[in-house]
Amino acid sequence: MSRHIVLVAAEASGDALGAEVIAALKARSPDVRLSVIGGGAMSAAASSLPVRLDGLAVLGLVDGLKAYSRVKRLVREAAEAIAASAPDAVVLIDSWGFMWRLARELKLAGVKARRIKLIGPQVWATRPGRAKVLARWCDHLLCIHAFEQPYFEKYGLATTVIGNPALGRGREADGQAFSQAHGFHSGRRIVGLLPGSRPSELRRTAPTLIEACEQVCRQRPDVIVVCVMAPGVEKQVRAMAATWTFPHVLVSEDEKSSAFAAMEVALACSGTVTTELAVQGAAIVVGYRLGWVTWAIARLFLMRSRFITLINVAAGEEAAPEFVQTRFTPARTAGACIRLLDDPQALDAQRARQKRALEAMAGPGRPAAEIAAETILKLA
Repeated sequence: MSRHIVLVAAEASGDALGAEVIAALKARSPDVRLSVIGGGAMSAAASSLPVRLDGLAVLGLVDGLKAYSRVKRLVREAAEAIAASAPDAVVLIDSWGFMWRLARELKLAGVKARRIKLIGPQVWATRPGRAKVLARWCDHLLCIHAFEQPYFEKYGLATTVIGNPALGRGREADGQAFSQAHGFHSGRRIVGLLPGSRPSELRRTAPTLIEACEQVCRQRPDVIVVCVMAPGVEKQVRAMAATWTFPHVLVSEDEKSSAFAAMEVALACSGTVTTELAVQGAAIVVGYRLGWVTWAIARLFLMRSRFITLINVAAGEEAAPEFVQTRFTPARTAGACIRLLDDPQALDAQRARQKRALEAMAGPGRPAAEIAAETILKLA
């Protein structure tokens, strides 16, 4: 009798990781039965349960409160669909607020499936109490870094280190082929724009990144901006781009890795994408802005890390410039980009710092999805 595994993802990055894990599960156990609640990448790879989590991605206290009633309803619907499918294991991918509630609902409902959390909350940076919550409702955690394990294991939650999923993506990307395919001549310099993958990021962070690109292009006429659009917000980004006056090209997810490899510098919203950019050798300038209520609470009571960008956390220094909240302005962001474009030594030095940080993040040295799949199959 084959094992039945359900995977759940609520955001674009989780959907992409879920699809990678599904491929690894099928490679190791061709008879495994897989069901999903997720986005297009997961749904294309496995049977979907009748629950949609579209637009659930929220960030910040105020947005979270506004979405609370919807989250509760979707948690209930997801738990009922999972229980009816009678799985052996449920893999809950990222999206802390939704997934711990779903794990709790499943446990309280008496669903016997093993509850496996894929990527834990960043308790080393903020809110260490989340480790205790996760230990209460989940059976196993697949975490990115070895230094995370003690936070969770002290509450009795078993962990497996899988490494950073972004490190196994797109290693063969060809930036030169990307440039040729888009007709960029040899003197054209490519600056990346990664405006975010959530609607809240498009509202709060993207406008500053876009204005920074405008300033860069005004001062450096040889620059063209390549904007890679996250699947969940592609329609919104296209609408925003209709008003941009600087030279730009919009590309979708399927060209992501080669586009990253073509970029000298990328102006990016903080998130998984910053690691993917660093893997391809782009120098990163990171920006981020939360709602003011959320920021005030985080700043005063919750933040434990000097940095928000994982590259910088791993490096223990500002390997890549990051600008957060009040420091996040178009002038600062554009200035950091121009300094890198104008100074080849500074550009090379930042790329070297980023590479060292990636080496520190490498974990077991095998693709994270492979380790995750092996562990899931054992637990199921």
